[in-house]
Amino acid sequence: MSYLDNILFFVILSIGIGYFAINVKKILRNIKLGQDINRSDNPSERWKNMAMIALGQSKMVKRPVAGILHIFVYVGFVVINIEVLEIVIDGLFGTHRVFAFLGVFYNVLIGSFEILALLVLVAVIAFLIRRNIIKLKRFIHSDLKGWPKSDANYILYFEIVLMSLFLILNASDLWLQTMNVHHYTHAGSFPISQFLAPIFNGMNESSVILIERAAWWLHICGILVFLNYLYFSKHLHILLAFPNTYFANLNPQGQFDNLESVTKEVKLMMDPNADPFAVPAPDDNAVPSKFGAQDVQDLNWVQLLNAYTCTECGRCTSSCPANQTGKKLSPRKIMMDTRDRLVEVGNNIDTNKGVFIPDGKFLLGDYITPEELWACTSCNACVEECPVNISPLSIIMDMRRYLVMEQSAAPQSLNAMMTNIENNGAPWQYNQQDRLNWKNE
Repeated sequence: MSYLDNILFFVILSIGIGYFAINVKKILRNIKLGQDINRSDNPSERWKNMAMIALGQSKMVKRPVAGILHIFVYVGFVVINIEVLEIVIDGLFGTHRVFAFLGVFYNVLIGSFEILALLVLVAVIAFLIRRNIIKLKRFIHSDLKGWPKSDANYILYFEIVLMSLFLILNASDLWLQTMNVHHYTHAGSFPISQFLAPIFNGMNESSVILIERAAWWLHICGILVFLNYLYFSKHLHILLAFPNTYFANLNPQGQFDNLESVTKEVKLMMDPNADPFAVPAPDDNAVPSKFGAQDVQDLNWVQLLNAYTCTECGRCTSSCPANQTGKKLSPRKIMMDTRDRLVEVGNNIDTNKGVFIPDGKFLLGDYITPEELWACTSCNACVEECPVNISPLSIIMDMRRYLVMEQSAAPQSLNAMMTNIENNGAPWQYNQQDRLNWKNE
């Protein structure tokens, strides 16, 4: 490889990594738009969650077919990309298979990479069949039209191309090694690509070298393109599943959080020594409080991280009892809408030089309707099913709070119940003296 090739490789690598860094910075900026929340408690349990769920894929295998196939893709794609380190060194310094000096260990590595590449190809083809031929219900749901559906297929095509290039690269390299061509020294074990190498028989050396070099360049450029495509894709979960599982809520799923401001009011009401007519001193620096969430800035940063981490797998929606009975609620759509609105807010900030200019749109109303929110039974099925510990329910509950506490827009039956509690101390219309009358009816 000439110095010109080294320089070109350095430029391409710098552009790819640089653009990725810019996108990561945008994601972090957008997540930090959320309200602060403390998730630093119980670090040992958090590390365990991350190891078991993000790394160990423990929740994926609850559906064994999809889970095992996903493990093939996940492990294969991650492990195979260890070879990227060798490609980068070779590209920068003009070497060829720089780690070949590792001998038998190197042979085992390359052989393992090839077997995993084949498993990835098998799994990806199975995923394409499930999505586009068998058409599993959760993949043809109404909330997965247009870009989300296309995105899932694009990434699968991408993986087929990258794994195929990897095997073609090795097959052509093996052929050149066998022919003792130039610097193609004998290194590596090729249990899969050895069956592809014979296709180069009859070709001249220069043609095979051209194929090997083309596959090498396309493979590394494809990886850089894939890396930057993640920003626009649901496949951000490849990176964000780790922090998302670490910062997930550790409380029991049936335990809801209380608003601090409301808790203070209740404690004040229960305090016999408190003056109910006392007016707190005004604080000119205080930020006006808002109950619940109307837009993404009202959610906390973990909820926004959840939105970016969503895999759009649809396990949440397929297990949602409201959705199963024909209601409009789809937990997957809740997460997708939250992410779409967050991206829109981020683009607004970019356009206006770091300042968000109100655009007259909100997550509640423009993206997610009250009808969807009130269809939720708060059963936590979506939270239980999510393979990366996302909680659509927490977003639903925060937007419900806004409807009830800011807009008094609860359903009529719920308003009647709360009025009865306020007036009668019970959900029914009986006064306190007659509250046992229901048993006679």
